[in-house]
Amino acid sequence: MSNAKSAQHTPMMQQYLKIKAEHPNELVFYRMGDFYELFFDDAKKAAELLDVTLTARGKSAGEPIPMAGVPYHAAESYLARLVRAGVSVAICEQIGDPATSKGPVERKVVRVVTPGTVSDEALLDERRDNLLVAVHRDDETYGIASLDIASGRFLVLQVDGLDAASGELQRLNPAELLISDELDLPEITENRKGVRRRGPWEFELETAERLLTQQFGTQDLSGFGCDHLQTAIAAAGCLLSYARETQRTALPHVRTLAHENRDEAVAMDAATRRNLEIDLNLTGGDDNTLFSVLNKTSTAMGSRLLRRWLNRPLRDMPTLIARQDAVETLATNYRFEPVRDKLKRIGDMERILGRLALRSTRPRDLSRLFVSLATYPELQSALNECQSPRLQQLADSISTFPNLVDLLDRAIVENPPVVIRDGGVIAEGYDSELDELRGISENAGQYLVDLETRERERTGINTLKVGYNRVHGYFIELTRAQSDQAPADYIRRQTLKNAERFITPELKEFEDKALSAKSRALAREKALYDELLELLNQQLIALQDSAAAVSELDVLSNFAERAGLLDLAKPGLSEVPGIEIHGGRHLVVEDVLDGPFVPNDLNFTRDRHMLIVTGPNMGGKSTYMRQTALIVLLAHVGSFVPAASAKVGMVDRIFTRIGSSDDLAGGRSTFMVEMTETANILHNATERSLVLMDEIGRGTSTFDGLALAWACARHLAENLRAFTLFATHYFELTELPDTLPGIANVHLNATEHKDSIVFMHKVQDGPASKSYGIQVARLAGIPDNVLVQAEQQLTSLEQNHIVTDQAAVQSPTPTQPTAPQAAASPMQTSLFDSAPHPAVEALDGLDPDDMTPKQALEALYRLKSL
Repeated sequence: MSNAKSAQHTPMMQQYLKIKAEHPNELVFYRMGDFYELFFDDAKKAAELLDVTLTARGKSAGEPIPMAGVPYHAAESYLARLVRAGVSVAICEQIGDPATSKGPVERKVVRVVTPGTVSDEALLDERRDNLLVAVHRDDETYGIASLDIASGRFLVLQVDGLDAASGELQRLNPAELLISDELDLPEITENRKGVRRRGPWEFELETAERLLTQQFGTQDLSGFGCDHLQTAIAAAGCLLSYARETQRTALPHVRTLAHENRDEAVAMDAATRRNLEIDLNLTGGDDNTLFSVLNKTSTAMGSRLLRRWLNRPLRDMPTLIARQDAVETLATNYRFEPVRDKLKRIGDMERILGRLALRSTRPRDLSRLFVSLATYPELQSALNECQSPRLQQLADSISTFPNLVDLLDRAIVENPPVVIRDGGVIAEGYDSELDELRGISENAGQYLVDLETRERERTGINTLKVGYNRVHGYFIELTRAQSDQAPADYIRRQTLKNAERFITPELKEFEDKALSAKSRALAREKALYDELLELLNQQLIALQDSAAAVSELDVLSNFAERAGLLDLAKPGLSEVPGIEIHGGRHLVVEDVLDGPFVPNDLNFTRDRHMLIVTGPNMGGKSTYMRQTALIVLLAHVGSFVPAASAKVGMVDRIFTRIGSSDDLAGGRSTFMVEMTETANILHNATERSLVLMDEIGRGTSTFDGLALAWACARHLAENLRAFTLFATHYFELTELPDTLPGIANVHLNATEHKDSIVFMHKVQDGPASKSYGIQVARLAGIPDNVLVQAEQQLTSLEQNHIVTDQAAVQSPTPTQPTAPQAAASPMQTSLFDSAPHPAVEALDGLDPDDMTPKQALEALYRLKSL
């Protein structure tokens, strides 16, 4: 803004506009008395988002100033709503003294609250990570860095291709995403809240390496095993710079950089995560997900760790076996119960320690910290009976902090107030100076009564009074008649019509203390509080390590509790490819069913790696497929699984192609989305992958769809040899096992009773006999007259199909194996018939040059008959 234009505004508005110019992309909460005020466009936006009244505050530069405000004491609830909407806020506080300020009180932005960098308890979902993520691209390599500022967890990974990057972002689900101005990635940024565009210079590798080594106090990044991940390091540098900029403070709890190697985990793309409903259902909610059924953790940080494990299943056998053994040990004789009893008393240590490092800890955080640390020795004792190696490692990692427990016990009152601002946090007896100041402030009335009694006895004047007024302070009052009897140490302070007021050195000393006692007590208490935070921060690393161990113990004990209550079995793990499940169940479906769930078996080996799944709609095909994927996923996080028994070979990826949806904004039809997801599977699946394919080809015409489904199934079976469940309504595909090895048919059966249908939900060998489509339509409420017409048309089509089959039987038998016959009208040849039509063979045998006109005519009639 030009100086001339700025001069047209009032001094206060000049101050505001200067601060706003420094924060053009944030709403500025400008502190004025008991309110945070917003002006101009900020006010209009806040009024809309927060449903507060938009008013006007006089005029500046001749124009009314739009204004909206929120009470400072209720600011957190408003900030929470803005953060959830993906909006950032700059908090501008008064830092000058109103009594000495000339003009507007000096103000300064003390912090910037953004969706990905909040640490306040009231602004966070306690059972979900709140991640700040940065993405950088170099050719087709994507570097991704993520930071949970509330806990200090800092990770980087590098992947090739947009699909892989999209899958990782789906897993991380960032609250805020940083991306360069130069990158045009609508596949990543569209329909996502909290996208922040940053200058491309913030992603420079040299700058990133300097910032990161400075943060960790190292010479280079080789010690973190990620110095070769240059694209990811560039993203991490931008992320760290942004975090420092918003927090306006150092980040001492961010002390290491971890490399997430994609090859160490079971890869899942965005479509797979969505279809399996791991922690988000298809409508974006938390209900009826695998996480919702499994999550009975005792702590909030354990809940977040469980979510991370489910979204990143591992392929590391030793780690998984160690987790399984720990779960089995805790489940034996209900050893998990005393452990969980102790865990329930432990607070959200991860985030408490994060706020401690950021110097934003509140008094109740320290109260919870005290209770948690006091519980650690009891937790260790509860683990002494558990002989699992992993549990013993965790017990060793959970340190005890007797000095800190004693310090917090002495320093903090039992039920502290929410904030330090009004005092009452430091316990009595912790600091003698604070106790004295409090005593003066709280006991001033009694002191004056005692002083009056003593002075009456000393002077012999029974009418002597001790009093106070705001103008002259404390005084001793004598009547005019008795004023001559005042002792020598009485100093005249004020003369009234009928009285004289005096002060003594003792009363003056008390006055100096009393008048400033409250403010001095608050200042002393704040200093003691800051000193306490410094002492706690000296052991931050050990406290963080202990919190991480408690989180893992919580998840393992949760698995043990769930194993007993949900009847889960310990799966066998193997490096040999294959999946064998007896009595498998779908945990989420079972949880919502009123009746019993029908369990089913599955057997995949190298010689039996594809199952063609047929059966009626609503018969359970999709449930059968998804439960297989969820059982495999649970085995790869170290949990027990919903089955009578299971043996799972390590898989590298899980793919799903289930359901139908379009992407109208991206210009993709339902069928295009289906084909795009299918292409991703066909390009990336391996013989160690688990693939779920449901109703491929249903988005286009019958013969196009059937041809595509047949070709996809054949490619998966012949070339990729992935473990595949291929559900279809194309019965022609059930003939694939006759021509290709490694494929088998299974079906889910149903029974007809009069005009109704009963689904058995039991998987049996062999293909289904029919689809029961009309029966399912009747259950859905299709009108009877429509159903009658459909049955008539079905009869006609089936008769035509029989005629076609008979014609095929009469035609010459091909010498080569053919693909299944397609249902066709009498005028159509088989879709997959590789043998030539008889008419084509007859034409090939004719030589027109050697034929008479009569022979040619006879040949034409023969061809017509064919």
